Amino acid sequence: MQITLGPLLFFWPKEEVISFYEKVAESAFDRVYLGEVVCSKRRELKLDDWLTIAKLLQDKGKEVVLSTLTLIEAESELAQVSKVCENGQLTVEANDMAAVHYLSKAGLSFITGPSVNLYSAEALQVLHRTGLKRWVLPVELSFDHLKMVMGRLNELGINDLETEVFSYGYLPLAYSARCFTARVNELSKDNCDFTCLKSSAGIPLATQEGDALFTINGIQTLSGHCHNILDQYQLMQDAGVQAMRLSAHSDDIFQVAEGLSLAMGNASQGLSALEHGQCNGYWFGTRGIDRG
Repeated sequence: MQITLGPLLFFWPKEEVISFYEKVAESAFDRVYLGEVVCSKRRELKLDDWLTIAKLLQDKGKEVVLSTLTLIEAESELAQVSKVCENGQLTVEANDMAAVHYLSKAGLSFITGPSVNLYSAEALQVLHRTGLKRWVLPVELSFDHLKMVMGRLNELGINDLETEVFSYGYLPLAYSARCFTARVNELSKDNCDFTCLKSSAGIPLATQEGDALFTINGIQTLSGHCHNILDQYQLMQDAGVQAMRLSAHSDDIFQVAEGLSLAMGNASQGLSALEHGQCNGYWFGTRGIDRG
């Protein structure tokens, strides 16, 4: 079972991003996904910068994947996605069907991220024929649904498709043409002053009763609680899952990855299911905000 680090969802200054990935290079992660997946206006790092970070990680033995934008709204963003797909060095994670189109047309193997709505083995079969080699389970699907899909894949004779599960972090739930962070700060999306830089872990949104509900991250809506199904690693492994994805919102991610790696190495059941302020409901087929 691999431990992977998903693309950074939050907007951090370039120096902080570089420092973060220098730590990642020395961490327990086996595979790292790089790139801007939320907003095309976040240009602190260019493609060449991501490729430089990729080289640093590869030199430390990490597998590296480039991730594409999730919501495409303009020709300029299509061009940005195309450039990533044509990088010529690294495998690409497609987070939108436009990227799938570019990659399959070029005859390249690719990965789909959790934002690509693949809910059935038949849908996976279609993309597998065009080059899909790994998929990340959409975050709203349960373990029972995953087992059903994987069983059907086996019936279809598809045995070389890798499965990855989003296992820790704030869940990416939705994307909008409107920038909520700009609106909170009484700014327009076109003149946002890159205000996301002031919210390094997003903006919490509570219910009228004061309960955490969502986290606002630019055009992206994340869960209000940190999703945590790390203690389910043995069940995933037994079901044929090849990788568990962690998503960073702070430097605590390194302790989380190290703890998971040690538990796996020792076949330990010592991982606590949930900490205060965390959730796992989707995995058990209930509301995502629930604690199973």
